[in-house]
Amino acid sequence: MSKRALAFCAASLAALFYAGNYSIAKDVMPHYVQPFGFIVLRVLGAGVLFWIVSFWGPKEKIERRDYIHIAGAAIFGVGINMLTFFEGLSLTTPISASVIMTTVPICVLVLSTLFLREKLKTLKIIGILIGLSGALIIILYGSGNSRTATNPTLGNMLVFINAASYAVYIIVVKKITQKYHPFTFIKWMYLLGFLFVLPFGYEQLSKVQIEMIPLSEYLKIGYVLVFATFGTYMLNIFAIRELKPTTVAVFIYVQPLLASIFAIGLGKDTLDIVKIIAAILIFSGVYLVTKKPKALT
Repeated sequence: MSKRALAFCAASLAALFYAGNYSIAKDVMPHYVQPFGFIVLRVLGAGVLFWIVSFWGPKEKIERRDYIHIAGAAIFGVGINMLTFFEGLSLTTPISASVIMTTVPICVLVLSTLFLREKLKTLKIIGILIGLSGALIIILYGSGNSRTATNPTLGNMLVFINAASYAVYIIVVKKITQKYHPFTFIKWMYLLGFLFVLPFGYEQLSKVQIEMIPLSEYLKIGYVLVFATFGTYMLNIFAIRELKPTTVAVFIYVQPLLASIFAIGLGKDTLDIVKIIAAILIFSGVYLVTKKPKALT
């Protein structure tokens, strides 16, 4: 299997892990852990895992000027991204949050055009529009159970800020992934990210009543730390090294579909013709955007 094919597999698996995060993290917040407190716990736990695995990576020295890029990746990819997402998720529904994340490829496409001088190809534009139409169908006609949404307008706005922040992260981290091994820089990105989120979530984390959290919720917290954070970042880093930022970002389109499947499996939603049509559109959009152009003969 080629590196490009492996990168597609990695991006797909990351999308699967992250899609489960919408429903699973929503169950934990705010009943047992407040959003910002959960972020501190998430970044700390995943950061420890990254530092542990880094001992098996190459011994590389990061150039002083590159710490600025790593700090930028920490702010946009860990700090702003996670804080706004978890706070927004606690206020809106899992499916709505996942659908809003489909704006990431649009943001990345604009940023790539401005800063990476990536050319806009007709096939990519069509794919993005088709995928976005499928996502819009889900949010407009298949919103499902909204009883847990306490302030969906604010929540959706925060999730959109999270999407824009993640788009900036994908652009910022591109050159770093090509220069250093993931184990070399990601541990520093999470360390700096932890220092960024700690002031926001320390008070909430200190109020957590550990003895009141049941085992099932600890398992959900573990899923968020190990799979939805550590696993997705490692998989996405590999994908970003081999694929264009816009291609990686398009896998966000799969998340509304996967988030719906998780919600249905947990008994929080139902399957109907609207979601089936939306799923077809989403996968069609992903196919068109990730399709490699044929070489001219």
